[in-house]
Amino acid sequence: MLVFLVAAMSGCAQYDALRKCGRGCPGDAELAAAVSLRLHQHTEFLAPNQVDVQVIDGVIYLGGQVATELQRDDAEEIARQTPGAHHVVDIIGLEYPGW
Repeated sequence: MLVFLVAAMSGCAQYDALRKCGRGCPGDAELAAAVSLRLHQHTEFLAPNQVDVQVIDGVIYLGGQVATELQRDDAEEIARQTPGAHHVVDIIGLEYPGW
């Protein structure tokens, strides 16, 4: 019986680690700030290009607009190389509104 309880408890702990945090995980704001800082160090992302960063439940979401596919790929790679990054979702557009 005790072995069953220990196995069940370890399963719950594993499940809890995989659940989403709801309103955001601890560290989301810090990770978003770190990715934003790294992106702002690259002149290719200055206006009129704009890359927005949001982190929800540890997942980095990149939005905004850039001029080229290479710039979009670079932004994603910069985000992936940021310490603490595990998953990046790239929804950066390639067209500027009104152009």
